[in-house]
Amino acid sequence: MPAKEIKELRKAGKLEEAYAMAKAELEASPDDIWAKRNMSWVLYSQLKNDHQDLDLFYSKLEELAALELPATEEMLYDNLSIVIAMAARKITSQPEPNTQDLLTLFNKVKDFPLNKQTVWYSSLYGAFHKGFKDSQHILAFADWWGLENFREEDYQKETLPNGKEMMALAEQAYTAYAKQLLPKHVVPGVVEFDREKVEAFMPKLDFIVENYPNYTYPAFYKAKLLLALGDEENMLAALLPFAKKKRNDFWVWDVLSEAFKGDEDKILTCYCRALLCHSPEEMLVNLRQRLAALLIKRELYSEAKTEIEKLVAARSGNGWRIPAGVTNWQNSEWYKQAKARKSNIDFYKKYEQEAEGILFHDVPEECIIVSFVNTDKNMLNFITKEGNTGFFKYDRFLKKVAIGDILRVRFKNGCKEGSCQIYTASLTSDEELKQKYLKEFDGVARVPEGKGFGFIENIFINPSLISLKNLSNGMQIKGLAMNTFDSKKNQWGWKAITVF
Repeated sequence: MPAKEIKELRKAGKLEEAYAMAKAELEASPDDIWAKRNMSWVLYSQLKNDHQDLDLFYSKLEELAALELPATEEMLYDNLSIVIAMAARKITSQPEPNTQDLLTLFNKVKDFPLNKQTVWYSSLYGAFHKGFKDSQHILAFADWWGLENFREEDYQKETLPNGKEMMALAEQAYTAYAKQLLPKHVVPGVVEFDREKVEAFMPKLDFIVENYPNYTYPAFYKAKLLLALGDEENMLAALLPFAKKKRNDFWVWDVLSEAFKGDEDKILTCYCRALLCHSPEEMLVNLRQRLAALLIKRELYSEAKTEIEKLVAARSGNGWRIPAGVTNWQNSEWYKQAKARKSNIDFYKKYEQEAEGILFHDVPEECIIVSFVNTDKNMLNFITKEGNTGFFKYDRFLKKVAIGDILRVRFKNGCKEGSCQIYTASLTSDEELKQKYLKEFDGVARVPEGKGFGFIENIFINPSLISLKNLSNGMQIKGLAMNTFDSKKNQWGWKAITVF
């Protein structure tokens, strides 16, 4: 058998001579496994050299496939994955990659029993993904490759030399697959949507969302697919984790609004929050048009005209046509009489807190009572029903706040002693909390000689209140006291917060 000579020729780069010898051997013994192996390694060496010439590469692949070598030839098939990936990268590295060339390559290799769950097999996926990710071909390719074949390493994000994190290969794969499953308008009035394929994919997507919460986009596409399936209730729960991460992207709020079909108040809230995000005007024209329709319905004509003028300016500036519905608005009597504003920012901000409430509605609310306010720093101290204390900046949520006010808040990571972060805060009432920490008093003040502070029974009156109200010893006064914690004395005690 000429196996040794063929190998030596192959290693020396004399591939034509090696091929001729292997071919003669194979023709003499077409069913001999060793003859097939010798030919397969010659063809592999040619493939490694010929990946720049696709036609030649394809013909060598066909010859290799014709050998019908079993899957037990693992070393060969591992190396084959490498050269196929090289050819795919050659295609996708072109200035204008030809997807048809990549599809042809895929069709040539899909019957090979390549070894799965190897670094080379993962590399093969990455090479094809680059060219197929934005086309329907990714579905057929991923189904053939098998998304279940990702290795643990493929689920990890990669950190580039510049410190930037790159999306994990598995995340890229599931995201691209889910994106291509969304409904598509193939021709006017016709929507293409493979419900059966989506339903089969959802459990796989659920696994990714649940087990890799650090991934950004799978949760988003899960929500979009649930909406397409008509499962609007679960769509909101699926979208929230993604929306929290991307809350400053306008389109997240636009998508979120789709979960509230029929609830115009929430839709309006989402639109307004979307327009508080910094985005190019040309990207907002459709959103502004939908918002204008809601505003007109509510007879908020000045606000509506403001939105219409902005969207018309953006469309005109880009040479885009003005929709007939917008033109009809411009010709209406209300439009002619309405006065547009410079901006609707103040209007949007009215809904900012409601929008945060939508975003974090799955975080339980707690009632707290304000125990101290620093207006210079916009900080307040609070006490919870359980007697926990803390502080936070309030100016994002409230313009004015006073000691004794009851707030309904959502804490980020729960209520902890000291500085706290919150998602939402609004004024409310809670009689149980008031009765626990507030009480009215009526009595005679005791202000010791030469001291700036005073008492009414067991209620402490601080020097600032003494000075502000010009209180003196023996004066009959009424007021409101709060039960607060004195960290220096490590005990609770009553303190006057106001005098009537």
